[in-house]
Amino acid sequence: MRAVDIIIKKKDKKALTKEEIDIFIKGYVNGEIPDYQAAAWAMAVLLNGMTDQETTDLTLSIANSGEQLDLSSVVPYAVDKHSTGGVGDKTTITVAPIVAACGLPVGKMSGRGLGFSGGTLDKLESIPGYRVNLSTKEFLNQLGKIGIVITGQSMDLAPADGKLYGLRDVNGTVQSIPLIASSVMSKKIAAGAQAILLDVKVGQGAFMKTLEDGRRLAELMVEIGRLAGRRVAALLSDMNQPLGRAVGNALELREALDTLRGKGPEDIDFVVVRENTEDFYVGIGSRFAGGREQKTLEVLRGMYSIRFGLDVETDAEELAYQIGVITREGAGRVIRYAFDLALTRRKHLTLVHKTNVLVHGGGIVEGQFLSLPDIAYRHVEDPAVAAGEPPVGIAGMVDEVVGVAGGAHEAVIVDLEEMIVLGVMGIQ
Repeated sequence: MRAVDIIIKKKDKKALTKEEIDIFIKGYVNGEIPDYQAAAWAMAVLLNGMTDQETTDLTLSIANSGEQLDLSSVVPYAVDKHSTGGVGDKTTITVAPIVAACGLPVGKMSGRGLGFSGGTLDKLESIPGYRVNLSTKEFLNQLGKIGIVITGQSMDLAPADGKLYGLRDVNGTVQSIPLIASSVMSKKIAAGAQAILLDVKVGQGAFMKTLEDGRRLAELMVEIGRLAGRRVAALLSDMNQPLGRAVGNALELREALDTLRGKGPEDIDFVVVRENTEDFYVGIGSRFAGGREQKTLEVLRGMYSIRFGLDVETDAEELAYQIGVITREGAGRVIRYAFDLALTRRKHLTLVHKTNVLVHGGGIVEGQFLSLPDIAYRHVEDPAVAAGEPPVGIAGMVDEVVGVAGGAHEAVIVDLEEMIVLGVMGIQ
């Protein structure tokens, strides 16, 4: 099949088959289809749209144009986030280190500036000598070693998106919903994260000018992620004014770093209280080569002492176990500290966590939290929790949440305007 036939079919408002999409994307990556034909095809997509099935097929074809990472070899669970872009949007540089510092690995493939929006990679490259095009080996090594990595498209990961991304920037097809969705989600799928948070900007400073278009894009990307076996949530957030005070790559980077140091804009004002002495941080457990092991494990602290007498038998070739401990004294200590800090800062304290995995320790944490005076905190009931799903939320800065994301960790909910964040046990 010729490329021109595929272009004409889309120009005539007909749906493309998976085979036609695969042929076009493969030909473009291999250099068999020139830029001018790819530009004509992208314009036909902008003007005539794509069905959900076409967009999903396009996303997977772009993702399959290179390697798809399996992150389970270096981390048990990884998350990713993506913003559709706006003015002064430097959230990745601020949010990703915070999430990683809480113990949840972040593996992210970012993009460059598109249209009037600045790209995360462009901001990072304002650091002299900073390199954003990492190989697959470098990506995995950095994620496993420090728990956070941000890279750009390469010939290893979603190379088709790298070519289409640059083309869209110069041929007037930036605002195409199918092309945005396939670009974003192909990178997310190729990068290998199991859970993805999408920040869909809506307003005068965004590609999606109306809430209707933003919701359509959000729902489409969530559905693509679901079909690809990922857990995805999308936030619709306001972009009718710049984010923060700085606009420009180097200036935005500086503002993001200032925010991480607690010196950012006044409307970004929250504190993470992190517990490092309980749960798996007590550091007790064992590893043995099958059979039977009798073991005595002890935790000796000023607040309490604990002794475990274990008799473990297994037919596994090798067994390792780690015991996490959460006590009323320990949970109460960190929650009271966060509560007192919230009072001194005249803020609220919010706890959102899941108990479908941490059914015993989570109950102690929640009990201590609910023992606080009810005028001083906000207890958020996420419907996903009742359904046995991990919670998700960034309250107070979004208009709507589409889908659910999460993993085998407890979650933190952040209100950048009025809350202190309590990093509860399980996410340190």
